[in-house]
Amino acid sequence: MTPAHGIRPRQTPAPDAHANATLGKARTENFPVAPAFLPRAWRDGLMAVYGYARLVDDIGDGDLAPGGRDAVLLGLDAADADDRLAMLDALEADLGRVFGSGGGAPRHPLLQALQPVVRAHGLTPEPFLGLIAANRQDQQVTRYETYGDLLAYCELSANPVGRLVLALTGTATPERIRRSDAICTALQIVEHVQDVAEDLDRNRIYLPAEDLRRFHVAETDLKAPTAGASVRSLVAYEAARARDLLDEGTPLVGSVHGRLRLLLAGFVGGGRAALRAVAGAGFDVLPGPPRPTRSGLLREVAAVLRTAPRKG
Repeated sequence: MTPAHGIRPRQTPAPDAHANATLGKARTENFPVAPAFLPRAWRDGLMAVYGYARLVDDIGDGDLAPGGRDAVLLGLDAADADDRLAMLDALEADLGRVFGSGGGAPRHPLLQALQPVVRAHGLTPEPFLGLIAANRQDQQVTRYETYGDLLAYCELSANPVGRLVLALTGTATPERIRRSDAICTALQIVEHVQDVAEDLDRNRIYLPAEDLRRFHVAETDLKAPTAGASVRSLVAYEAARARDLLDEGTPLVGSVHGRLRLLLAGFVGGGRAALRAVAGAGFDVLPGPPRPTRSGLLREVAAVLRTAPRKG
């Protein structure tokens, strides 16, 4: 199957070993990023988008490989690798080169791999810029007062990825975008639920402050080695919100056909399997993020395929 607009991208530059290490993190996600059953053009596009998104998050989280190579690739000194805002600025400049507005070719191998995908599918800068904006926000905002505030963050940090998947597969419609946004926001909240302890180590709390008060949870309670009853109730509440969003988005799976249907079922099933793992841990996420088993993931994907309402 050819890409959108009938254009086959030029040969994607082979990422170097450093970039491949970033791409390898796809194996740790809650959902399949670019499974082998997809057409080659789709897999290449999805991995290029994933490589970009992973690089943005690694910069924002301070998870870059040591040595400062990413900074050098982006035109900075190696010492600037610890300056996250400077790194995000440099990444945005390199993204401009992907879209022909920055002068010259992209510098970072992951953005070099992204450029032919952008051109072949007619992708626009907005979703890529949204991911950078979310990570800039992470440097400045460490607490979210309301659920609405968290949803606004997810609009930047998660929803652009689903919109890019629809664009890459040539299936975007307003209704599908709405359903995709629900799924992506749900997957982001699932990660926040799983990673409470890890986020707190970075001085970030994504559980809304209004909910902490509702369940009588203090920030110090989140630092305990295991969760007490109040924390478990809070986590269960946020997990239920994520499940409701997944349910809202599930009709997206039934609105498409073939291998794309299976891919989207993988996204929804991955989120549901992660939530099942959280529930299986008694909603105690403080010792570490509960992760689904492969068999659990496959069961959830199969359930989504059986129950997703078909349209068209």
